[in-house]
Amino acid sequence: MAKCAFLGLGVMGYPMAGHLVAKGHEVIVFNRTAGKAERWATEHGGKWAATPREAAKGADFVMACVGNDDDLRAVVLGAEGALAGMHKGAIFVDHTTVSAAVTRELFSTAANQGVSFVDAPVSGGQAGAENGVLSIMCGGDQAAYDAAEPVMQAYGRTVKRLGDSGAGQLTKMVNQICIAGLVQGLSEGLHFAEKAGLDIREVVDVIQGGAAGSWQMVNRHKTMADDHFEHGFAVDWMRKDLGICLSTADENGASLPVTALVDQFYKDVQKMGGGRWDTSSLIKRLKTAG
Repeated sequence: MAKCAFLGLGVMGYPMAGHLVAKGHEVIVFNRTAGKAERWATEHGGKWAATPREAAKGADFVMACVGNDDDLRAVVLGAEGALAGMHKGAIFVDHTTVSAAVTRELFSTAANQGVSFVDAPVSGGQAGAENGVLSIMCGGDQAAYDAAEPVMQAYGRTVKRLGDSGAGQLTKMVNQICIAGLVQGLSEGLHFAEKAGLDIREVVDVIQGGAAGSWQMVNRHKTMADDHFEHGFAVDWMRKDLGICLSTADENGASLPVTALVDQFYKDVQKMGGGRWDTSSLIKRLKTAG
């Protein structure tokens, strides 16, 4: 069993850190809102720290799941950042969805201090985190990944290294690009079914096992039919992720016309006040348009 620190207790990090304790690991957590860290420690029997540095001190593995590039730098770098408390040979595992550029930057900075850095963004949403069945896509040195994989299995059903530093984040971009098109297509299909006078649930019962089936269809069609979006992965975060995808595409020459279009559709949802709605709220934009 490993000595772990977990930085960031949002809707994903909170249950992920809990799974580490449940699997017998020794865990200390940090969160910008100290009250949440204290509540987690009380609930799960772990410990909490006032700074990333304090949490990381003596840890073999330091996991992070925060908001964006700047948030990640804030918990890693500086006098009170995690690297300041990590010992040589320790491994930093970043579960945040960030740019490959910041991943490679921090990989290099960590290596200069004798610390390994594995980028390991996740997919599966809040339910996947709570149930410990996330898909985890990783980049970094093979030896560091091999050491971290058994620990990540506490909350991951599929854990795989895709290549060197940044490969995990690039794979997560592929994931988000695919989801954007899938959700828009699903939204249009269900909107069409409704306009045609069909029962959405009955339609999905028939088609979900065929070529059109997807995780989004199985898990989101009911709430989409009910016009309920106060759950799941927020539109604000999806736009952050798609922004990373589009920026990276500009750098590598990839053409992402559908992704760019769906990103603008999500912008429309934000203007409707749906920044915190689930990504499946794309259908609400269609319903509003008539």
